[in-house]
Amino acid sequence: MPSVLTALVYGPSVSPADINQIQAVFMASGATVEPEKRQRTEFFDLVSMELKHPQDEATALAALRSAVAPSATGEVDVALVANTLRQSERKLLIMDVDSTLIQQEVIELIAAYAGKREEVAAVTEAAMQGELDFAESLRARVAVLAGLPESVLDQVRHEVVLSRGARSLVEAFHQAGHVVALVSGGFSQILAPIAADLGITNYLANDLEIVDSQLTGQVSGAIVDRATKARMLREYSIAAGIAAENTIAVGDGANDLDMLAAAGLGVAFNAKPAVRAAADAAINIPDLDVVRYLAGV
Repeated sequence: MPSVLTALVYGPSVSPADINQIQAVFMASGATVEPEKRQRTEFFDLVSMELKHPQDEATALAALRSAVAPSATGEVDVALVANTLRQSERKLLIMDVDSTLIQQEVIELIAAYAGKREEVAAVTEAAMQGELDFAESLRARVAVLAGLPESVLDQVRHEVVLSRGARSLVEAFHQAGHVVALVSGGFSQILAPIAADLGITNYLANDLEIVDSQLTGQVSGAIVDRATKARMLREYSIAAGIAAENTIAVGDGANDLDMLAAAGLGVAFNAKPAVRAAADAAINIPDLDVVRYLAGV
């Protein structure tokens, strides 16, 4: 059955030559290309075009994504999104937190108070690249925090900065009646006030164990890992009555891979190479608001 898709091209600057090159790839792959629509936001160019393809939606998406990937040059990215998702009345957006919703890795901010920031950052990088088991690496990183006063967490909360476009993205989804959720390998003590500030009630993160107002160097309960993130996507979507194909997941590290795969649209945000390769779409500019345009919100 023929399908209708939307192609979006975005970057700090998108030239007519970029568009001509990408359109040529689409047409060579059997798609009919409708005239493009161009808009300039404060931080990036975005060009959208409708594609009609003779094959069914899943087959067309796979073929066109494979064909267009090599054509994106420089800082220009191309995303192909099913119109069934973009036009759905209710969507679920679920996001990773550290280095996605926010600009920092919280555990590194906390570790700085123990004089261990560089040591912990090296382990975090290896875990996000998929070189280490996430749960084991988290336990090792949290262990170096033992003995820190609980008051350190209050200081860290003030150091956290939202990624550019994060607030406008969440507000746009909420205003349109969609659901937003957060799932993090970080810590609930930091995430809870961030979620409250953004009006997000669906969120999950690890709990740092605190005894006598000191961090013990351990995590309470089960660790939020890649399998947990995918499970929470399914649980949040079922609870909201939203079909899996109308979900959008955003993340940057290896522990987000299962969640991205489970979503209708998996988006790699300034991500590690393995995550970019596995995702349906990649954003390589530091602006989360691009997600809103991909989702048609």
